[in-house]
Amino acid sequence: MLITETNLIVRYAETDQMGIVHHSNYPIWFEAARTDYIKKMGLPYSKIEERGFLLPLIELNCKYKSAAKYEDEIVVKTQLKKITYTRVTFYYEVIRKRDGELLTTGETMHVWTDKNLKPVNIKKHALDIYELLSKNNQ
Repeated sequence: MLITETNLIVRYAETDQMGIVHHSNYPIWFEAARTDYIKKMGLPYSKIEERGFLLPLIELNCKYKSAAKYEDEIVVKTQLKKITYTRVTFYYEVIRKRDGELLTTGETMHVWTDKNLKPVNIKKHALDIYELLSKNNQ
C-alpha cells in the first residue's frame, strides 16, 4: 500500500488570533497531499482531468487532536483507503515533524465524474486509472 508524505510549513496567514492553525486550513492541506499522492503514484491530476474525468469532493471528515502553530514543520501522510468503480476515499494524518505528534486525522471521499459533473464508472471508462489506483490500495 502506497503511503506518501507531503511536507508543509505552517504560514502566519494560516493561524488564528490564538496563534494556532485555523481548522479551515486542514482541507487545503489534504488537497495538497492528495494531489501529491496521485502525482507520486505516476499519474498527475492534470492528466486525469485532460482525459475528461473530475474527482469532486462529496464528504470530508476531520478529527483535531492537537494544535499546529506558526512555523511548525508538518508532514501530511496520505493513503488510499478505498476505491470503487464510482468513488475513492483517502485517509490523512497530519504530524508535527519535530516531535512526531499526531495532530489531525482526516478522510475525504470523492466521486468520479465527467466534465459535466455526471457520475461515471471509472473502471468502464478508464480501466488504466482504476487499475493504477487499485494496485496502490493493496
